[in-house]
Amino acid sequence: MSRAAAPPRYGRFAKKRFGQHFLHDKGVCARIVAALGIQPGDRVLEIGPGHGALSTLIAQAGPGLYAAVERDLPLALELRDKCPGVQPLAADALAVRWERLGPPGGWKIIGNLPYNVASPLMWELFSRCRGLARAVFMVQKEVGDRLVARPGTADYGALSAWVRSFVEPRLGFTVGPGAFIPRPKVDSAVLVFTPVAGPGDFEPRALAGLLHTCFQKRRKQLGNILRSCMNDAAQAYLESQGLTLRSRPEELAPNQFQALSLLVKSHLAS
Repeated sequence: MSRAAAPPRYGRFAKKRFGQHFLHDKGVCARIVAALGIQPGDRVLEIGPGHGALSTLIAQAGPGLYAAVERDLPLALELRDKCPGVQPLAADALAVRWERLGPPGGWKIIGNLPYNVASPLMWELFSRCRGLARAVFMVQKEVGDRLVARPGTADYGALSAWVRSFVEPRLGFTVGPGAFIPRPKVDSAVLVFTPVAGPGDFEPRALAGLLHTCFQKRRKQLGNILRSCMNDAAQAYLESQGLTLRSRPEELAPNQFQALSLLVKSHLAS
């Protein structure tokens, strides 16, 4: 894997409060952009472009529209000068109204997400963005392991079940600390996300409430966790799925949480 020497400014401008680790490995950059599968005419949105390690490659792929969200204003201005065709927005991605991104299936989203915002950002983006066609994100490997975790495993949790209710995650490849400046203390993972076909009939608020309640007490049994809101319909549903009140949260698949959330929603909607 080839590595390009990073300009000294990268380390100097990295801001801890933004969780910035600038990607400089050209081979890794090429693999990330290739995973997005940009076709001529595609709408592409980059989150957190930083110094533009991915940006030139994205522009060269020839998307019909290329926009970027960058919280750090000097970096947003730098990107505008570096890639004249890009439409930069100096804003916090956590504050973006993702439900406005359309048309349905019309956007491909990419980003090297700061470790400190990756989980809450994906929680919001995947549940609210109806315009998503495909996404490729690099995140901390620990977060990546949780995203692709299956029910019944130690890594499976609220984030796993929530994200998989909207998209199907797939691990692309891992990236070592040497690909960044400054070097993080952990490995990273690149994941590819595609919208689920025919998402289930559920209410996101109720599902979020159930997931938070269950996984805050993941070592306890469902009967104890949901004692205040368990009803005959909910218990009958669990039994129909081969589950019991003694089952634990990590045993339930995303679609089972979705169905159960509708039966106990009056108590757990947040």
